[in-house]
Amino acid sequence: MNRIHLLILLAFLFIGQSCTDSKQKTASADWPEITNQTKPWTRWWWHDSAVNSKDLTANMEALEEAGFGGLEITPIYGVKGHENEALKFQSADWMKAFEFTLQEGKRLDLGIDLANASGWPFGGPWIGADEACKNVQYKTYSLKGGERLNEKIEFIQRPLVRAVGHRVDISEVKFPISSNTNLRELALDQVRFEKPLPLQTLMAYNENGESLELTDKVDENGILNWEAPEGNWQLYALFEGWHGKMVERAGDGGEGNVIDHFSEEATRSFLKDFDDNAGNIDLSGLRAFFNDSYEVDDASGQADWTPLFFEEFETRRGYDLKKYLPALFGETDQETNNRVLCDYRETISDLLLEKFTRVWAEWSESHCAIIRNQAHGSPANILDLYSASHIPETEGTDPMRIKMATSAGHVSGKPLIACEAATWLNEHFRANLADAKQNFDRYLANGVNHIVYHGTPYSPQDAEWPGWMFYAAVHFAPTNSLWPDMKALNDYVANCQSFMQHSTPDNDVLLYFPIYDAWSERGREMLRHFGGHTESLTKEISEQLLSKGYTYDYISDRQIQQLENKGEAIIAPGGNYKTILVPACTFIPLETMEKLVHLSEKGATVIFEDQLPESVPGMFDMEERQQKFQNLLAAIQTKNEKILVGENVEEMLVKVNVFPEALAESGLWFNRVNRAEGTCYFISNWSDAPVDQWISLQSTGKSAAWFNPMNREKGKAKMTAENKNQTEVYLQLQPGQSMILQFYDGVINLEDYPVRNSTGEKSALNGEWTVAFEKGGPTLPASFKTSELKSWTEQSEELAKFSGTASYKTTFEMPNGEATAYLLDLGEVHESASVYLNGEKLGTLIGPVYGIEIKAESLKQTNELEVKVSNLMANRIIEMDKNGEVYKKFYNINFAANKRENVGPDGLFTAAKWSPLPSGLLGPVSLNPLK
Repeated sequence: MNRIHLLILLAFLFIGQSCTDSKQKTASADWPEITNQTKPWTRWWWHDSAVNSKDLTANMEALEEAGFGGLEITPIYGVKGHENEALKFQSADWMKAFEFTLQEGKRLDLGIDLANASGWPFGGPWIGADEACKNVQYKTYSLKGGERLNEKIEFIQRPLVRAVGHRVDISEVKFPISSNTNLRELALDQVRFEKPLPLQTLMAYNENGESLELTDKVDENGILNWEAPEGNWQLYALFEGWHGKMVERAGDGGEGNVIDHFSEEATRSFLKDFDDNAGNIDLSGLRAFFNDSYEVDDASGQADWTPLFFEEFETRRGYDLKKYLPALFGETDQETNNRVLCDYRETISDLLLEKFTRVWAEWSESHCAIIRNQAHGSPANILDLYSASHIPETEGTDPMRIKMATSAGHVSGKPLIACEAATWLNEHFRANLADAKQNFDRYLANGVNHIVYHGTPYSPQDAEWPGWMFYAAVHFAPTNSLWPDMKALNDYVANCQSFMQHSTPDNDVLLYFPIYDAWSERGREMLRHFGGHTESLTKEISEQLLSKGYTYDYISDRQIQQLENKGEAIIAPGGNYKTILVPACTFIPLETMEKLVHLSEKGATVIFEDQLPESVPGMFDMEERQQKFQNLLAAIQTKNEKILVGENVEEMLVKVNVFPEALAESGLWFNRVNRAEGTCYFISNWSDAPVDQWISLQSTGKSAAWFNPMNREKGKAKMTAENKNQTEVYLQLQPGQSMILQFYDGVINLEDYPVRNSTGEKSALNGEWTVAFEKGGPTLPASFKTSELKSWTEQSEELAKFSGTASYKTTFEMPNGEATAYLLDLGEVHESASVYLNGEKLGTLIGPVYGIEIKAESLKQTNELEVKVSNLMANRIIEMDKNGEVYKKFYNINFAANKRENVGPDGLFTAAKWSPLPSGLLGPVSLNPLK
């Protein structure tokens, strides 16, 4: 090849390479848009709905300014002394106030949700005894051939009354409940009147297994007109009782019976009251109706019956339950007992789904709204209840409980999954912003993407400090001394949710929830409730997967029927998965097993822990169903290679390329999702130690960027590709810090996110500080100067009582030596701090670590540092309780303590025994050079 040909060839190669480079895919690494939906929302309690337009506007403007995106209105019990201002729930005046709020929400770009009940569960004075929640009672009688029953078929309900915070005698309560004019003062939780219960059925059974229905042979006086045929007969009389649960914490006009959640008629009757009163109201600003958790059965006994139960049971289960009453109550052989009980519980589950949740959802859609639903605690497969909700909502701190709601949302493709956040984080007045952030991070790490505070009371502007409050909250309202730094926390949540809301789950495993094992196991009560605590059904395998770093979602039998697959990929309405894991269980429906086999025959892998299930649940056509089931198991064991069975789940997961995330081994919380740009991680460090290391991830991309949701900094991630499915990234996280990692399919035009290391000794800022008090009370203390940083409670008796914000100012010289940046370490802070350098705000620190980076070029020769620190409400409350000042002035529960040691002589919370809590900037404060 001559020289000219070589030059031409090199030119073409250069041109080709240039074309390739110019066509290389690029990506834009930007923060997603912040909307009112990406911001956190808060539950907004209306005490007795004693609201007015002036204070509604003031409250809403304060919340919008603090970074909230929406409000959930929940009318609640009243404030003593403000009875004349109360608006009766769903009255004409109440509706006008509600409509005004919707219009103000539009003006302020605040979304609005509404709790359908004043308090919880659903109910009210318009719910009569026929529509109220029911229970089942029974009596047995024995007869021999030729005998007649010489006693009445009768069940007299024993009287019962339970009230909140005081004793009430049943003689003080009238029937019907709606006829009582003092329900506010009574604060009833449960009421049963001494009444004969209506007979549902009378059945007779002999030793040969024969059954006879005798209901029509009982006259109106309860006399049975029947002579027993030859043999020994056991008679079962089943009665419909009144459970008696009252709406908890209701405000004026909301007190009354809780509905029968298993009756469509009762559900529609409850909802009709809103329709009857909202006819002329513009509801266009309403996003969703809300339902608090199912708390019917936290009273005495359970609501476990509905008038049409026998008919509903036969329609769904295929046989007449009346022929099996001895088994229902556990009085035949164990297998029959358990199978009938399982069918009974499944029917209750079906009714709660079909007669309440779906009816309520359809009704909300008729108002161009959706439902936000807390299904946990229900006697049902809550995965199905959550799936039927537009926005599933969870609460609590147990990851398994949280994942019941998020799993259902993921599998069914819900864009928003909410939580009731920051409930009872600590005792009253002792929760700080770091506590709230930790609570939020736990939700975000387990799949929640819509934080709703619990919460913020409406409070008039002229209410004395600390304003109107709720008994089970962290009091995140403008009267909270931490309020000046609330927006920093809310902006953090909005930044995180801006990523998480526009995503789909990227979890590997569908974990079957074997509810039929629970339904087939007899306990002390007729019903089993789910989602209230860690589920024993899957506790061991769930915790194992979570602790090792495997990503999974629970799935129900009903949801399994919706699955499809494309080769090995399992496709749910809301996302794709690599395998289905069935934990060790005894029972599984034939239809579920058939679907799993069908998926495996099309290429999906199904894993069974320990062994294959043994049996189908329930009673109907049991022998035929069981034979089909056994045939299915035999076929699996002989020829189905896509069904894996074994004790070592992790080994089987490797076979389907499911590997744990190493983040969990490092003690990090995380959530992995798919976004249009690529895989995205939320990562949070709530260990006691900083993380500063390379870490392997089960994802990859052409490039990746770090986004700091606390200060909106971003930069290219330091990364190396291990293989086509794994990447190593360099991660630095202080305790309490969180980051978003976003992968991209193309290259990103972004500077590297700095990896900082200390380059020398810290420089202590030991100069004089000027401390001035800017906001708080009971009075503003005088400013002072000090060279010794310590809790301001140690300065004077006056300061020991103060809750609010103080400004700490000092000056310092530029440090010697070379550094690209400095870490300003504030040391010990109580509780939150906003930092200013030379008049410019650097950021807000909420803990538990109080450090902020200062770029070297931001420093002058002489610099002014200002740190504004806010402490807790507790110190001011301590003094109020010692002096007997009245701020606990609420009806119903008034102001309960979270911890028994804080209960006063009156049964309410008191801080009178507390010592003042540390407050302010305690230091030591230092500058640490970084490179």
